[in-house]
Amino acid sequence: MEIDQVETFLAVATYGGFHRAAGALRVSQPAISARIRALEESLGVKLFTRVHSNVTLSAAGKALRPVAEQLLRTVALARQAVHVPQTAAGGVLNIAAALSICTYFLPDVMKEYQSKNPKVLVNLRSGTSLQVLKMVLDGEADIGVARSLHHPGVETTTLRDDPLILVGHPAHAAAQQRQVRLEETESWPLIFFDRGSSDWTLSQGLFRRAGLLPNVVLEVETIEAAKRMVERKLGLSFLPQIAVTTELRRGKLVAIEIINAEPLRRNLDVIHPRHRALSPDAQALLLLLQNAAATPVPLMRKLAKRRRARKKHS
Repeated sequence: MEIDQVETFLAVATYGGFHRAAGALRVSQPAISARIRALEESLGVKLFTRVHSNVTLSAAGKALRPVAEQLLRTVALARQAVHVPQTAAGGVLNIAAALSICTYFLPDVMKEYQSKNPKVLVNLRSGTSLQVLKMVLDGEADIGVARSLHHPGVETTTLRDDPLILVGHPAHAAAQQRQVRLEETESWPLIFFDRGSSDWTLSQGLFRRAGLLPNVVLEVETIEAAKRMVERKLGLSFLPQIAVTTELRRGKLVAIEIINAEPLRRNLDVIHPRHRALSPDAQALLLLLQNAAATPVPLMRKLAKRRRARKKHS
């Protein structure tokens, strides 16, 4: 039994399939299959039940899972023990965060954190939400910051809502209205980002559930790229609130409320291992994150006030 086999076993069990586990671990699907096959052969049992594309834990797999999780926790502690610098100057804080959060939310928080904790060495790594989860579960990060992330192996603290909102350039013809019905937006030029991500799925699903087909004029890889395209009046886009707060406040972009559809809800979440208490350095960061997230967003207050007024008169 090898460590990478155990990590792969837990990834398949967590993500419910070989393809998703391969994406999370950044290895090929054949490599995932080979590791699971080698682990099953070494143990002499089948760990998964496969029915078509569905993969579930067998009885043996269910018995192995808690032991495997404990094993990886022990490995993570061993890695930390040999890699964390033992200096008298201060501690080390390892943070993992989604790329959008690193870009739009953390810079001001980290500036304040380092001014208050100058002796703490901070290592900040970015990735997808699933990669953030893996880094926290593997002990590579003391604390993670992602969007709408829950897992039985971590404690989740929700900081605030971070919905996807439809935005456009104020001079774009389609952005002249501030309140529209979903069916009106079907023909608008829309820009989507990060195909296959949870944000992409949410915004596409908004139209699919209504039996509508969005007019996709451009697909890009990142939130920032989508925002730049919107600023150049190439189309409109559903973007995370944290990514456009500054532009909305300055009037460089405008938000369009879809009055006959529920908001595309997302949260800003902080996660840390369920079975390991936060260090004092991590607790200090969590407090700053909560304070930063508590700062009111004027746009969101206006939208909430409009919704309350409509419900009152409906």
